[in-house]
Amino acid sequence: MWTAGQLQSIDRMLNPRSIAVVGASAKGGYGGRLLNAVLRSKDRVRIYPVNPNYDEIAGVKAYRSIAELPEAPDLMGIVVPYHQVLDVLKQGHDKGVRAALVISAGFAERGTEAGADLQRELGVYARESGLRVAGPNCLGLANVRDDIWATASSRTLGGLTGHIALVCQSGATAFGPFLLRAVDSGIGLSHIISTGNEADLDFSDFARYLVDDPGTRVIAGFVEGFKDVRKFISVAKLAAERAKPIVLIKIGRSESGAQAARSHTAALTGADELYDAVFKQYGVIRVQDYDELLEVSQLLAHSRKPKKRGVAVVSHSGGISSLTADMLGLAGLELPALTGRARDGINGILKDFGWAANPADVTGFARKEEFAQIMDHMIEEPEVGTLVVASAGAGNQPDQVIALRDRTDKNVAFFFTASRNDKALEKLKHANIPIFYSPDKLATGLKNLLDYHAWLAARASGEREETPAITPAQRVALDGLRAAGRSSLSESESKRLIGAWGVPAAREIHAHTQDAAIEAARRIGYPVALKVDSPDILHKTEAGVVKLGLTSDDDVRAAFEEIVANAARYVPRASIKAVSVQEMVAGGVEVIVGIKYDAQLGPMLVFGSGGVMVEVFGDVASRQCPVSRGVALQMIDETRGSKLLRGFRGKPAADIDALADTLVRMSHMAVQLEGEIAELEVNPLMVLAAGQGVKAVDALVLLLAPAPQT
Repeated sequence: MWTAGQLQSIDRMLNPRSIAVVGASAKGGYGGRLLNAVLRSKDRVRIYPVNPNYDEIAGVKAYRSIAELPEAPDLMGIVVPYHQVLDVLKQGHDKGVRAALVISAGFAERGTEAGADLQRELGVYARESGLRVAGPNCLGLANVRDDIWATASSRTLGGLTGHIALVCQSGATAFGPFLLRAVDSGIGLSHIISTGNEADLDFSDFARYLVDDPGTRVIAGFVEGFKDVRKFISVAKLAAERAKPIVLIKIGRSESGAQAARSHTAALTGADELYDAVFKQYGVIRVQDYDELLEVSQLLAHSRKPKKRGVAVVSHSGGISSLTADMLGLAGLELPALTGRARDGINGILKDFGWAANPADVTGFARKEEFAQIMDHMIEEPEVGTLVVASAGAGNQPDQVIALRDRTDKNVAFFFTASRNDKALEKLKHANIPIFYSPDKLATGLKNLLDYHAWLAARASGEREETPAITPAQRVALDGLRAAGRSSLSESESKRLIGAWGVPAAREIHAHTQDAAIEAARRIGYPVALKVDSPDILHKTEAGVVKLGLTSDDDVRAAFEEIVANAARYVPRASIKAVSVQEMVAGGVEVIVGIKYDAQLGPMLVFGSGGVMVEVFGDVASRQCPVSRGVALQMIDETRGSKLLRGFRGKPAADIDALADTLVRMSHMAVQLEGEIAELEVNPLMVLAAGQGVKAVDALVLLLAPAPQT
């Protein structure tokens, strides 16, 4: 998916030894700002302004054209009118340039067909020529670690360098709120990259490069939309293998929202919920705002794998510690009670002042030398993996916290309660102590840290999501149904198809007359259900072509006549294959399982509780296909209905193992039949008692129309 040349071009962009600025200007503007920024590193990087109107700019020799340059620069920054950009790229390619940064605007963002066409042409040329392009319509990038700023932003602020790489589609966001907040908060960055319109290189390409960068511990991103979500997922999988977190703000919507909701499955999840599901599946941490992105990234970059999930809180204030504990509890984090050893040790210091508990209120001892001993007592608790100091950093406290961090193998975080101008804060920043300024963001950060490492551990110990090849029998089943030339299958046809993937269905017999229906009911055994089996009636309940719980021959005779008449009224020319006489499946838990295809994410598995739980409360879980058995079990546990499946108020537990296996097989089916089916839904799927399996009571499959012959 990524070529060596592509990654080498990105390396040249971020580690250039020479930079040409085409469109450099002495009059300011973007050309002037880009030149001034790169000149900051002129003692380490050779700088070549290119503009035929100047002999020199800012004391540096200028060149009339790219052809006149004494060498092919590692990076070519372009700030010329949009209609000249492609010609400049071609001149650069002729010179031997292999990496370009296009600051120029006037492409697809204009909203015109001409602008979009020109951007497409630029992207095609970049990929075919091997001169790879960042932008257009971006503000550039910065190697903060080496103090090389190839940006047209007016902000090239110095600050702490660190291990967080920031990749933003919005340049104004990257070099605006993110950079300013990072400097103010003492959060060190390794790189800042704005990708702009992404005519060629996109967010995923830069993230892929950063996965290999040993100095980057966390990839932080601001994404409006992915050009290719599956490429991003490939990066996320690789980042997981390297234990390198990806933290994202994701805005925008998927194009799949326009899909018609012909089945429950298609309507149960919106595009944003699907992104949430996929991020969770691949360990991507989604956050909501600038501060959260930076603070969570800083925590991940400077924390160890937690030894335990327990959190201990110590503060100089009972109110602060209580509110902090409240936020941690709401986030689902554990604050284990102190053992007698710790409680006695802390009480021996406090002497009836404060409160030796978790959270601890140590009053005035927060500014005394004994505070170090109090922290030791708390962090050494066997169920504690992280200590939170919620304080104003008074006295010698910053040094004590830093010393504790350096000598323990557990994590330390600080909830700072004083002014951000306080001198104590500077010590903590320079020591890379993770700092939070509100208890809710602290709780969110710790929850993400714990969940990320738990996800890594589960992924390392579990099986991978792999799809087997479709079997000849499965292909025969699909081809046989497609031969009918219809896009919608009847219930019995749909059940036949899922049966080829090992999903059993409730027993049924087709009947064409009332007498045949009565005979079928006797063979199956009362009570039974009657349904019209038609590919033209997708929602049978609305059409009045379903009758349940029939207990006698007379019931069957009357129901047969009624549902056939209702079918004729609902769809006058409906193709009625038969009336299906089905067993009533009793004693199971009703769930829904479906497959939908998102325009960007591809095949998605949707699982939900049955009945009103899914209709009213939207009690569903989604994942990209295929899923492993472990992921299937996670999906089940995410729903509120999992309580019913695991046994509730004396009822026996359902066959969760069989349900998980069914979810895995249907996820394989979704991948194998991508491009063949549009939607698939089993609703309801009855999960029987443990050891008795599952049964599909109803199913709906919609096929994609075959591609027109050319």
